[in-house]
Amino acid sequence: MADKTVKVVLPGLLMAMLLAMLDNVIVGTAMPRIVGDLGGVDHLSWVVTAYVLGTTVSTPLWGKLGDLYGRKNVFMTSIVLFLLGSALCGFAQSMPELIGFRAFQGLGAGGLMVGAMAVLGDLVPPRDRGKYQGQFAAVMAVAMVAGPLVGGFITDHANWRWAFFVNLPLGGAALILLALTLRLPKRRTEHRIDWLGALLLSIGVTALVLITTWGGSQYAWGSAEIRGLGVVAVLGLAAFVLVERRHPEPIVPLAVFANRNFTLVAVLGFLVGFAMFGAITFLPLYQQIVQGASATNSGLLLLPMMGGLLVTSLVVGRAITRTGRYRIFPIIGGVLMIAAMLLLSQLDAHTSKLTSGLFMAVLGLALGCLMQTTMLIAQNSVEVKDLGVASSTATFARSIGGAFGVAVFGAIFNHRLHSMLGERLGTAAASRLSSGGGGARIDPDTLAQLPAPVRTAVIDSIAGATSGVFLWATVAAVLVPVIAFFIREVALRGGPAEEAERTLIAQEG
Repeated sequence: MADKTVKVVLPGLLMAMLLAMLDNVIVGTAMPRIVGDLGGVDHLSWVVTAYVLGTTVSTPLWGKLGDLYGRKNVFMTSIVLFLLGSALCGFAQSMPELIGFRAFQGLGAGGLMVGAMAVLGDLVPPRDRGKYQGQFAAVMAVAMVAGPLVGGFITDHANWRWAFFVNLPLGGAALILLALTLRLPKRRTEHRIDWLGALLLSIGVTALVLITTWGGSQYAWGSAEIRGLGVVAVLGLAAFVLVERRHPEPIVPLAVFANRNFTLVAVLGFLVGFAMFGAITFLPLYQQIVQGASATNSGLLLLPMMGGLLVTSLVVGRAITRTGRYRIFPIIGGVLMIAAMLLLSQLDAHTSKLTSGLFMAVLGLALGCLMQTTMLIAQNSVEVKDLGVASSTATFARSIGGAFGVAVFGAIFNHRLHSMLGERLGTAAASRLSSGGGGARIDPDTLAQLPAPVRTAVIDSIAGATSGVFLWATVAAVLVPVIAFFIREVALRGGPAEEAERTLIAQEG
């Protein structure tokens, strides 16, 4: 397709990506108002969990449906479901209603990012895709900064329901633009839907997400509930693999994992999600408690990281398009990630905003080398007919890694926080302050009312717990360049010669 036509379609794809990235950030900022209106603070975590479950479970399904029925209609269907779910959430009258509608909204959200990346894969050959994927990374950066600002404005100046209604004009514009401009080949193949595989995958993934959500907070890691969920997850996923090996139209064709590059980038995606989402989850708490930033301004303090991500993504994307070479970038990204985690592990109560900003900028440079490059390699490692599966599996691996990272690093954070508070204030005071999941009872308002010695102890403990999280994240980061080193440089699709070489090497490896 001509470059001019791609540029006409691109704004619609970018708006869909923006919807997927913005929603959770905006809703998270508005949660105090939601609880104040609907009540049910004991069900608060389920507003997030329901959305995560819907998104994670549906991601592989959207990718496969796009491969079977054609990308355009499936992608637009996911946008419609997301918008319908957003409207229902905005009209919710109780917390159980909101939780149910959030799960429905998550089902649509699972297709937004996967659909946008897969449509781009249909429109642009891998050799030319880097420069466009850099723009997708730029949208992610904008969403991470704009989300807290928009959420803060809605929280301060409008009804919380607009945290959901704000999706409607943006999603509607994307829907109309894609309907008018997106032209893809219509294909309808003879098929049998793998409903059993979809059910087993949903059961296994749901159990995994619940383990990472509840483990160490609502239930102890060794409790019967968590062990039971672990058994369900193992049995569900084992049965899923058996079904996929025999079904003629599997949701996730296991054959794609025979390609070394695809398997390696799936593992890379898991590790990047594990280290990145797991660690940076605690940066806003550090910025607000230790550095004294407001909830809205803590989003602005992430600008150095987003700036590094934006610049590197654009530069790397254009470099890949110009040279056709990509293997070096995940290796560089892994080395930069190790450096970033080590730098961030030096955070303490006296670290200036300028210094922490420079540390975060290094992390942004790392992510710019990794995020879109791994997606590109995954898409280039499979046949065109499996493009949706490749996109959804890469996204799925990153999401699962992030969920595990948040859980594991949350446990590390809680243990270190409780231990440091206990050393400074005693066990009883430490339990009162650090209960509720990682300092949930320690907020700027509460902190201001504490006696000066207690306030200092809390600030030091939050800083120490945060630095400890990044130190442990270095362990996962070390594996990234090691795994990336084994990626094979296979010519990006873009011409007959490149395609022939890619097919030959893929068959050999």
